[in-house]
Amino acid sequence: MMTLPANDPTHDGDPSSDDSPPHPLHRRLKSFVRRPGRTTDGQARAFAELGPIFLLPYQAEPLNLEAAFGRAAPTVLEIGFGMGEATAHIAALKPEINFLCCEVHEPGVGALLKRIGEQQLANIRICAHDAVDVLDHMLRPGMLAGVHVFFPDPWHKKRHNKRRLIQPPLVRKLADRLAPGGYLHCATDWQPYAEQMLEVLSQEPLLRNTAAAYVPKPDYRPLTKFENRGLKLGHGVWDLVFSRV
Repeated sequence: MMTLPANDPTHDGDPSSDDSPPHPLHRRLKSFVRRPGRTTDGQARAFAELGPIFLLPYQAEPLNLEAAFGRAAPTVLEIGFGMGEATAHIAALKPEINFLCCEVHEPGVGALLKRIGEQQLANIRICAHDAVDVLDHMLRPGMLAGVHVFFPDPWHKKRHNKRRLIQPPLVRKLADRLAPGGYLHCATDWQPYAEQMLEVLSQEPLLRNTAAAYVPKPDYRPLTKFENRGLKLGHGVWDLVFSRV
């Protein structure tokens, strides 16, 4: 079975009963849930042709970012990039930044590899592994210039709120891996989740909000097709940017 990260933009994975298994955060902290998916022929070709260059194997030891990217540059971690639309857009806008992207959804990985080839992007590396393992074993404290978590699964039903990705244990890990002055940018289109994000992030002593509450959408984050669809239906979008003290 394929796996899909917690930021599936379709938001269609909410279980229907209370006897579904508890959120991985309450067992072993993880950054994704399982979903089916299909890899297209184009994505499969991208895996074969570009995977050896842009895919980083998971390793249970600190990553040498300069060796992985072939240069020394500030590095931003993205957790759960979906189909890679925003990732490729931001990487093209910021060629001076390295983007380390974690995603376990195989079609999404293939889609981003395809975009890398089409747009000739050199500043992306993909680790097709659970981001929590990557944080725990591959990234040292103070190693990152930024973290992006865009549209994680909102788990709409109140009894499933505990399944949400942005929880204190993960936020502490993210804050610890940021260098002083680094930033954590989260975005969601579900207001109750935005409110929880604001509460959880505000309670982390290593982070400081860059605004009174939410920020206007930063110019570098594009409007995805799913976001545009929601805005046309009258849905809101909330961005939060916190900096490492």
